[in-house]
Amino acid sequence: MATTTTRAPRLGAVLRQAERVTPLELFFDLVFVLAITQCTALIAAHPSWSSVAKGLAVLSLLWWSWGGYAWLTSVVDPEEGVVRIAMFAAMAAFLVAALCVPGAFDADALLFACAYGVARAAHIALFLIASRDDPPLRRSVNGLAGSTAIGVALLFVASTLDGTAQAAVWAVALVLDFGGPFLFGVEGWRLVPGHFAERHGLIMIIALGESIVAIGVGVGAGIDAGVATAAVLGTVVAAALWWLYFDVVALAAERRLGEATPGREQNSLARDSYSYLHFPMVAGIVLIAVGMKKTLAHVDEQLELVPAVAMLGGTALYLLAHVAFRLRNTRTLSRRRLVTALVFVALVPLALEVPSLVTLAVAAAVLSGLIAYEALRFAEARGRIRHGVVSDASAESPSGG
Repeated sequence: MATTTTRAPRLGAVLRQAERVTPLELFFDLVFVLAITQCTALIAAHPSWSSVAKGLAVLSLLWWSWGGYAWLTSVVDPEEGVVRIAMFAAMAAFLVAALCVPGAFDADALLFACAYGVARAAHIALFLIASRDDPPLRRSVNGLAGSTAIGVALLFVASTLDGTAQAAVWAVALVLDFGGPFLFGVEGWRLVPGHFAERHGLIMIIALGESIVAIGVGVGAGIDAGVATAAVLGTVVAAALWWLYFDVVALAAERRLGEATPGREQNSLARDSYSYLHFPMVAGIVLIAVGMKKTLAHVDEQLELVPAVAMLGGTALYLLAHVAFRLRNTRTLSRRRLVTALVFVALVPLALEVPSLVTLAVAAAVLSGLIAYEALRFAEARGRIRHGVVSDASAESPSGG
């Protein structure tokens, strides 16, 4: 339900009342496009397990920062008062952090920590403004400020280290940052369900856009029949990823969030389903993009182990995140998507033996088959959910068991 408009003239913050995402939020999210592209480039430049770990570690930090602003703008109107200016400042800091991604563990480690710290500090400052007359929210913000300060401080420490020591400090920083909400609870947070779900849906589109960009970036000097075929198959894969999320899953999840009791139940659901479980979806898409870039570069050659695991394992990760997402929302298991994820893992040895174009074709075929089966097998349930005839997201559906 929309929040009644409340003004705080001294500080210039206005509580959100609209359910729709604002143009400024969309503008802010464009910075995340560069962040995703940079993480993909970090992994694809020199594919190795180390580069995968580094790329996903940086992506997780930037995701957590972006998610914090999604929570913030579900409380305050980002286009009113001091919040607008602070959002622009946060965009600049976020942009600098994204530019530093390739050197986040090397020459640009300190600058990355500084830029990330500024983005997080602006987020906490705006939340302090929003919570001035809301004691429960203020208690939650104070807890978040503590875990954030520790996480950012550890990044500064990590910038002075290298190798295993640096990786260990980064790991601790990530655990503390992501684990903070479990330590100080969720009771004090507030959100607008429709806005919160839409904001995460839009960021999924941005992430899927990276898979499209990877097709173009991966093309070498010329375009032949193989490259054209790979481009078409890559589009099929991207479209399938979109379909799997937006056809039913996103609609059912948004309704479930809206029906949850405001307070602990709704906030816990939002935290787990969106702040946590959307990250492996985005990470999976980034890994798929890495595999697509390598495929388009050499369509007639086999993928090496890391790119093969990135593309097929990334798809499996995306599907497993869907399984966990539904399990958290409706306590039901999507056996089809679980089995399909296992199929993608089992396809990795094949990818090492056949041309990458064949691997991409198999991936497109498996995803298309999954979609066709769900659409036909659960046509009636799918129609009810898509057209709002029923609001029970736990009803048997294409994404269910």
